[in-house]
Amino acid sequence: MLKALPLVFCLAGLALYTVLAGADFGAGFWQLVAGRGSYAERVREQAHRSMAPVWEANHVWLIFVLTVFWTAYPTVFGSIFSTLSVPLFIAAVGIILRGAAYALRSGTQKPLELRSIDMLFSIASLLTPFALGACAGAIASERVPAGNAVGDMFSSWLNPTSILVGVLAVATSAYLAAVYLAADAARLGDPELERAFRARALGSGLITGAIALGGLAVLHSDAHSLYHQLVAGDALSTLIASILAGSATLALVFARRFEPARYSAALAVSAIVAGWALARWPTLLPGLTVQQAAAPHDTLVTLVVAVLAGGAILFPSLALLFRLALTGRFDHAQAGPTRGAGRVLSASIPRLRSRVAVACLIAGVGLLNVAEAGWAHALGVASLFGFIVIGFLALVPGTLSREEALTRPEPDEPRGST
Repeated sequence: MLKALPLVFCLAGLALYTVLAGADFGAGFWQLVAGRGSYAERVREQAHRSMAPVWEANHVWLIFVLTVFWTAYPTVFGSIFSTLSVPLFIAAVGIILRGAAYALRSGTQKPLELRSIDMLFSIASLLTPFALGACAGAIASERVPAGNAVGDMFSSWLNPTSILVGVLAVATSAYLAAVYLAADAARLGDPELERAFRARALGSGLITGAIALGGLAVLHSDAHSLYHQLVAGDALSTLIASILAGSATLALVFARRFEPARYSAALAVSAIVAGWALARWPTLLPGLTVQQAAAPHDTLVTLVVAVLAGGAILFPSLALLFRLALTGRFDHAQAGPTRGAGRVLSASIPRLRSRVAVACLIAGVGLLNVAEAGWAHALGVASLFGFIVIGFLALVPGTLSREEALTRPEPDEPRGST
């Protein structure tokens, strides 16, 4: 159990990175194909405005995955990064260029400068998910052997499966971005942009689904063992879940119910990540299992404790950031008094959540330190995660209401007061 737990952390982080950063990459895709004219500029500005507050936070998950995986499975990490150094370098350059574009965009003074920066941003937004998807395809098709630079530097990721996964990563990113941008346009009360991104979400969703289902034929001929696990093995349930969630997302977008569509779209993409893991479990690389590749016991214990302790800071912070972004608190046009969560929730709910959070903390510490069974340790980890999430839900409403009380303009004093 302990040797597999860091891998669970990595897969959760990878799913979050795919969903959140994927939408960020997809925004660049829609900026690239927006065209010209005033309407195209509105599309680009909406994509930039929606992603700008959170783009940097999205890449926290990539750093998290790399750090945990490097510490827990160093042999596998070294094998992957030495064999796939070329596509990983391309992805890193793309991430750097995107960050530079975000920083430079606010300082542009001429339309030509703005177009050049947006073009650079859009191209990097295509290269990065494709390169990362090609890496995932190389690992899934068992083209990365164990050992330092043992695999071929080019054929390992330039093959039918890797290209398929790379294209699917780009299409999925565009699909996620269109769903999120349609929801943002609806929140801002812009029906024209809402219709535009709704049409993009429906079209890209159908194309992404067609690529995913048609890609099974590619896997059948190029990576048959992976194909067999997806259609007849343990990963079949995740494939069905992804299809159902994707279909539900299209139905919700068609009905203009964009907020629940955000979550069903995220579920559809996360199921693909889970299916990849189940299809290859317990093998990480050919001939190398999770048990064989794991770091020593003391290293894994320290890593798990560090992840849980860091999660107590990271999860509430990111949740608050996305809450502010999704409720429009970063929109200058909506500056002014808003209804805080503390006005809606009754006073008893935060107190109840606080008690449950404390109970989860006590249970988690007790199960991890007193019990010896593997199931008890798993329950202890789940209890600590529950403490983080429920504790955040107990604290945020009061924090937001106090912030609004401080930022709310004071009423004018009555005439004649001293």
